[in-house]
Amino acid sequence: MDFTDKVLAELVAKIRALEAEIETRVAEKRAQFHYAVERNRVRFDREVLAKQRDFRRGLWRQIRESPLRFILVSPIIYSLIIPLALLDLFLALYQATSFRVYGIQRVPRSHYIVVDRQHLAYLNPLEKLNCLYCGYGNGVIVLAREIAARTEEYWCPIKHSRPVHNPHSRYVHFVDYGDAEGYRQRKDALRDHASRDDESPPTA
Repeated sequence: MDFTDKVLAELVAKIRALEAEIETRVAEKRAQFHYAVERNRVRFDREVLAKQRDFRRGLWRQIRESPLRFILVSPIIYSLIIPLALLDLFLALYQATSFRVYGIQRVPRSHYIVVDRQHLAYLNPLEKLNCLYCGYGNGVIVLAREIAARTEEYWCPIKHSRPVHNPHSRYVHFVDYGDAEGYRQRKDALRDHASRDDESPPTA
């Protein structure tokens, strides 16, 4: 028995197709801007790097031209690195223990935390620092979201009674709110689904 109706399954397939199309467009941009990714390192043509440096804004000029209120709140912004790093640490501990015990598929950290903008020659040191921070911070949050999604699929794969804004990728497969029979029938298969990277609809 398929756990999603045909219309819902078709919609999910369309979403996956659009995601693949987006990745194709990104690949085209790689060629347009003359860079390649080799062993997780970005390589630009020398001519492109030289041209990028022409667009680099001086560090002291950027600091000098920044409004005072931006400078004053920057310690608060950067202070979030502490809870983000702690979250990253506890996510690793959580996966290494709980996911292993329950047989839930572990989420590859490198798939979600991508730090590569420091290779852009048109960024000054402060801009590179900001990009490192944003790449890491957003990566940790998205990693946490996927870990939480697999946890929810294992322990409580039930949709909410109200619409959820931008739900995680596995939510669409959850049992409808109030469907007691469906919950008892599908719970084990959904737990098995949480043990795989595959986001396709679970079947039983």
